[in-house]
Amino acid sequence: MSAKTLGNKIISGPHVGAPLQTYQIMRQVVWALLPACGVGVFLFGWPALYLLGVTVASALLVEAACLKLRGLPVLPTLNDGSALVTGLLTAMTLPPWAPWWIGVTGSAIAIALGKQVYGGLGQNLFNPAMLARVALLISFPIEMTRWTNIEPLFTGPGLAESWRITFGGQEISDAMTGATTLGLVKTGFSLNQTLPNLLADHSNWLSFLGWERGSLGETSSLVLFITGIGLWRKNIIQWHAPGSLLGTVFILALIGHLLNPGRYLDPWTHLNSGALILIAFFIATDYVTSPNTPLGQMIFGAGCGVLIYIIRAWGGYPEGSGFAILLMNAVTPLIDHYIKPRIYGRYRNGKPLDISH
Repeated sequence: MSAKTLGNKIISGPHVGAPLQTYQIMRQVVWALLPACGVGVFLFGWPALYLLGVTVASALLVEAACLKLRGLPVLPTLNDGSALVTGLLTAMTLPPWAPWWIGVTGSAIAIALGKQVYGGLGQNLFNPAMLARVALLISFPIEMTRWTNIEPLFTGPGLAESWRITFGGQEISDAMTGATTLGLVKTGFSLNQTLPNLLADHSNWLSFLGWERGSLGETSSLVLFITGIGLWRKNIIQWHAPGSLLGTVFILALIGHLLNPGRYLDPWTHLNSGALILIAFFIATDYVTSPNTPLGQMIFGAGCGVLIYIIRAWGGYPEGSGFAILLMNAVTPLIDHYIKPRIYGRYRNGKPLDISH
């Protein structure tokens, strides 16, 4: 079987690539997430490890239960790794010392309401992990905004005390908690404090390495950036959505900071705070809930960046990543409708090629 050509250009034929299987893609994503999870567990100790295990196990169990209720085989779907990835991502959006039921509830929302209710993998409109994050934040604001200080694995609470924190309902003292950088700025502005005073003790470099309060997905921007680039180099993700998202936030932050440095954070702090790097490389690149074309992905990423900056600068929440992703997920079908890939065998202007000779 030969291909038809026009000059030296192949315009049709059997040249179909063999893409990676779903389980192979998910396996690569899991390996890319594990270093950041490891950093989070090291920084926040055994409670973070317990919560991570609970959330992942709950995601797998809820997935199995939903498949059973739908009369579908369990193991083939569980083996594709999508529930494992959802569990990891959901855990990375939670406060490390959150109680166990937060992890279970988050997994149930992500898998049952964010994925299976639409028909399973490939059918969902919204990113499951972000849906769980936003639902938990609205429903349980106290538990979802209790950020603990850095308590490294081997110097923080021991195994028994950590068990009581995660599973026993042990109260966390106020002395062991504090605000994230974005939360500190948001609260400070409401008290008419100036930006230099609010960030007097903040170190962007320590934050870049992960030494800052936050969720497991707000730990080391360096590790998340490196593993995200690794996924791009392996062609698991494309650069269009992460590049446009980070670039948009950078440009808007630069403009705001130049106009009023006492009111608006600098670009580096914006890029290095919250879950922005996690969102850019691991959420905005979701195959199912983001556009199909490179241009569509750039529009999607830019839209996320605009919404994140608006919410951070003027919204009621310190971090706007989850809301931004869900809003742009809802716009994805519209983007795909108007921005379609080029039809094979045609010029870019849509005129058919003459291949009669």
